[in-house]
Amino acid sequence: MTAKNNEDTVAELEKSLRHIAAIVKQKGREILEDYTITPPQFIALQWLFERGDMTIGDLSNRIFLACSTTTDLVDRMEKNKLVVRVKDPKDRRVVRIHLLPEGARVIEEVIEKRQTYLNGVLANFSPSETEVLRLTLRKLHDEMKEK
Repeated sequence: MTAKNNEDTVAELEKSLRHIAAIVKQKGREILEDYTITPPQFIALQWLFERGDMTIGDLSNRIFLACSTTTDLVDRMEKNKLVVRVKDPKDRRVVRIHLLPEGARVIEEVIEKRQTYLNGVLANFSPSETEVLRLTLRKLHDEMKEK
């Protein structure tokens, strides 16, 4: 592949990924309309669901919000019984955000609906095309995490 072809290919890949991300984001927001959580709350709940208890600082870094904004977000989620603040048993000065069963239920339902949507999109893909896509996206994600 020549340098020019590579530049064109990379430009097309970047554009496709940008457009796919926008569609996924929009579809995710549509799904969230059936719930009492905001998109930033969904992202925070998802991190807690996948990684377990986190401090406000850790969560802020993961969701790219200021600590003060994350504190307000957690206050609202705590009020809605989605999360609770707990003292770290090893260091009582540290407070962690813990996902409650209702928060886990909401995340599981939303993720299931997102997967159902994606399954419908992939209906015209053969099993081998779906597997190649899965492996390629995993490799892309792994490379991006390292850089």
